[in-house]
Amino acid sequence: MEIKPEDYSWQSLYKILIGSVLPRPIGWISSVDAEGHNNLAPFSFFNVICANPPHVMFCPSVRGTDMGRKDTLHNVRATGEFVVNIVTEATVEAMNLTATELPSDIDEFEYAGLTPIASKLVKPQRVAESPIHFECKVTQILDISEQAGGGSMVIGEVIYMHIDDAVLYDGEKIDLTVLRPVGRLAGTSYTRVTDLFDLVRRPTQVKPKDT
Repeated sequence: MEIKPEDYSWQSLYKILIGSVLPRPIGWISSVDAEGHNNLAPFSFFNVICANPPHVMFCPSVRGTDMGRKDTLHNVRATGEFVVNIVTEATVEAMNLTATELPSDIDEFEYAGLTPIASKLVKPQRVAESPIHFECKVTQILDISEQAGGGSMVIGEVIYMHIDDAVLYDGEKIDLTVLRPVGRLAGTSYTRVTDLFDLVRRPTQVKPKDT
């Protein structure tokens, strides 16, 4: 099948995209509004951008039901801060609860039975049950589309990290067998990291230019 995006509804394109680009890491984003009220929501349009300086990004979508924007986007625009909490097998059920579209005055920490704990440098609180947190300052928000199914890209610099010693070894490596992260697939499906294999890269074949 050959597909021209303009010939398909955005809903169909969404299904094709999320069924092709996977598994996707989940950014469990905690934020606060201008009055300091908690918000917590998962985003599978999420990833690392670079390490020097460390940056991550996530993409809040425009809802197709009412053309509304997510509370998370309003919050990061207002405060310029957010925290990434890493989702694990132990927290996946609570994460799913925080994906519920709730009124903005509802605290998702309380709704999902999670424990909020203070961050070091930013106002949004962290999920105590998550073993890894990245405190972030917004550096850029790129609005892609205001249409239903559209969205924005929020880019943030990681300014502080919290890592449970239980998931860390050699001071800089994460033990996946202990962390037990969860990835997003399509529909209602998720995946565990249980089937690992290694591939060693070949040495660089390109000769350096003469100086």
